Amino acid sequence: MPNIHRGEIAAVIGGRTRTLVLTLGALAELEAAFGAHDLVALAERFGSGRLSARDLVRIIAAGLRGAGEAVGDDEVAAMTVEGGAAGYVRIAADLIAATFDGAPVEGAR
Repeated sequence: MPNIHRGEIAAVIGGRTRTLVLTLGALAELEAAFGAHDLVALAERFGSGRLSARDLVRIIAAGLRGAGEAVGDDEVAAMTVEGGAAGYVRIAADLIAATFDGAPVEGAR
């Protein structure tokens, strides 16, 4: 069961309910992937509401790895979620909001 106070969320991905969390290591991974020089820059990028499909894969994969799943980005890219593209956006937005203290992600909903 996910603990929102630790920034965890639950989502059905690939037909299974999974826990996702952006740990400090997962955030560092995303900083490197997005070329963000710090957490503020990363939060600003997420808050822009302009995320590509590749961005969604990276965020969701980092969240799964943060929760202890050994998955690669390509494996996550092949997984399905209910609601299609909107479902992926919802998962990423919920994860980002949980990570950054419940602050809403502008434009992601």
